[in-house]
Amino acid sequence: MTDPKVTIAIEAALNAFSKYGNFEATAFTEVFNEVFASGEDFMAKTNMLDEIFDDYPELEALREVFFDLLLINFFSADVKKLEEDYLDSPEWEEIEEQTLDRGTELLNLLLYLNECDEEDIEPGLEDYLKEFLLVDEDEFQDEYRIYEPVIANQILVDSPVGEIGKAAAQVPEDSELKELFYPMMCFFQNTAPSAEEKTAIADQAPSKDFDMAVLEILTSFAE
Repeated sequence: MTDPKVTIAIEAALNAFSKYGNFEATAFTEVFNEVFASGEDFMAKTNMLDEIFDDYPELEALREVFFDLLLINFFSADVKKLEEDYLDSPEWEEIEEQTLDRGTELLNLLLYLNECDEEDIEPGLEDYLKEFLLVDEDEFQDEYRIYEPVIANQILVDSPVGEIGKAAAQVPEDSELKELFYPMMCFFQNTAPSAEEKTAIADQAPSKDFDMAVLEILTSFAE
């Protein structure tokens, strides 16, 4: 079972990865769809997903963001087939333990966009940081630490994409947001970019294929 938003996001990401890179990733659209729609349990689907990336290292840059999509799909579609309290079960706790080092902060952003959709509110960077991640609250200082590069550069949502590109180059290599900084900030600057605006974003992107794939995931969730 696949969430329609996730299906669209997979196709859009692979199209962008192909368009701005050197590998024909669109050929894998159906393969990924089969994994996401599979009736297997979450860990089995994770293993199936990893097998694709293991066999095709040209796709490696997308491994963890596709894991995020697999989780989002689980929360929005797969979990409906399970017991009501499954996410509080020892079984799910064990899965969380096994996958602690998987995925990226894209997961939180996609959860936020789903919440925006449900509550019919416009996504915004300040809203995401303060109302969703609660970075100003004392008990959420881990989130503050992770998002410090974004918090320090909030003004960039009103700046040209070239300025976002310059700031992305200054994000420390060990930051958990290093790879996501550019597409995330470009998204909050413009949540529904035109084809022309996407070209301008791609022109300044530190890693065109990855950045544009992530941007396409975000814009497809924001539609």
